[in-house]
Amino acid sequence: MDGQQAWSTQHGGVRLSPPVRVWLGIVQGIARTGPVSRIPPDALSAAGVLCAAGAVGAAAAGGAWPLLAALLAVLTGLLDGLDGAVALQTGKARPLGEVVDATADRLGDLAFAAVLLVLGAPPALCAAAAALVLLHEYVRARAQGAGMHGPGAVTVQERPTRVIVVAVAALGTGLFPAGTPWTGWSWASVCAVGWVVVGVAGLVHLGAGVRRELGRRAPGQAGPTSPATIDADSATSGSPPPGCAEPPTR
Repeated sequence: MDGQQAWSTQHGGVRLSPPVRVWLGIVQGIARTGPVSRIPPDALSAAGVLCAAGAVGAAAAGGAWPLLAALLAVLTGLLDGLDGAVALQTGKARPLGEVVDATADRLGDLAFAAVLLVLGAPPALCAAAAALVLLHEYVRARAQGAGMHGPGAVTVQERPTRVIVVAVAALGTGLFPAGTPWTGWSWASVCAVGWVVVGVAGLVHLGAGVRRELGRRAPGQAGPTSPATIDADSATSGSPPPGCAEPPTR
């Protein structure tokens, strides 16, 4: 199984679009390099949080510093992809790592909202943007806990979109501090509005996917059995229960 197929399987068999294939190819190519492959995935997750926090500081410094914030936002997105890619490449993927990754992502999202805030976006818009992200991921996590296999839907509000929104806000502020053309609004305000719009659209899309996945199952019906579970069942098929010398007979 190649890296892209492994990523798709890990995410519930989601179909990969051409842009996602290109992005995964880049990330997994970097993950295969010697120095990167030796870094623990959890360290990459932590580095992503530090980069996101650094983006807040750079954005707050004013002047041309928001250009550095844009670079750090993109680096945060790259590290977010690398932690999972390295875990798959090196066989270090584990449930605890998924929790660490998800926690790092949410901390990074809050830092992204803070970047927009210090760049001049209205606090209410920044709070709404952050709330939509947290609600989006909470709904997905609860649905997966209820038996949904995979992400439910790959929406317009996924992490790459948030990275792009924040990077554009920081680049625009650093290069054109007078604001966006024609509107006179700050780049952060325009990007915060865009974040909220795609956040609402993504939440609606995810809700439809969750309803489609869980609504067709009878109460108490479990989700699809994972390949790991199937392999484990196959390995123990016909074996007696622990403590029994032979399989029980009727």
